[in-house]
Amino acid sequence: MPDHADVDALVKTLWDYMLVGQALRRADCIFVLGSYDIRVADYAIKLFQAGWAPMLLFSGGVQQRNAALNVFWDAPEAEVFARRARANDIPESRLLIEKRATNTGENFSFSRDLLEAQGYAFKSFILVQKPFMERRVWATALKRWRDFECVVTSPPIACRDYLNGALPRDALIQHIVGDFQRIKVYGENGFQAPQAIPEEAWHAFETLVALGYDKHLVGETATQS
Repeated sequence: MPDHADVDALVKTLWDYMLVGQALRRADCIFVLGSYDIRVADYAIKLFQAGWAPMLLFSGGVQQRNAALNVFWDAPEAEVFARRARANDIPESRLLIEKRATNTGENFSFSRDLLEAQGYAFKSFILVQKPFMERRVWATALKRWRDFECVVTSPPIACRDYLNGALPRDALIQHIVGDFQRIKVYGENGFQAPQAIPEEAWHAFETLVALGYDKHLVGETATQS
């Protein structure tokens, strides 16, 4: 196995591609997609407190029980995130909670259903997820929310700091490699808008898979997750 520095360099190649890096602009709603990383909620809360949008929409029906990442939650992602918002004195009237979605595509479709059912006519959104999921979220929005104005953002954490933070490093790399592969597979399967993948990024992906970072991959005909 190569040392950490070599693996980190390969992961950063994927990270730099997956991080879209769009500029923030004010919107009708901050749309927070479910995640095992509570920092996603914390960042969205900061955006709300800074006045980027007047509403927070949390989507995610997965009750995270991930031993590899040492994450064991007692409620669906959206509810865990909403608790965080309430603890930061965000009024209940500013929160929308969607607790059925189990994947990225469902985050978008079920959230649209919720907004329509409750009579909200938002036209613009700030999409929030983990840094290495920015491109996949953006590609899904291009496919499923073409009629809305969206920008995607994530907690401002550098790749090195993310890999060497509170969550287990190797498990994170497994997820990063898997999410990179999903950009290709889901683009080909029609779940999201296809994205061009640079040769350097694909080579880094193949090298990491050969090194054993293959536990979060999906089949070429996979349904979305």
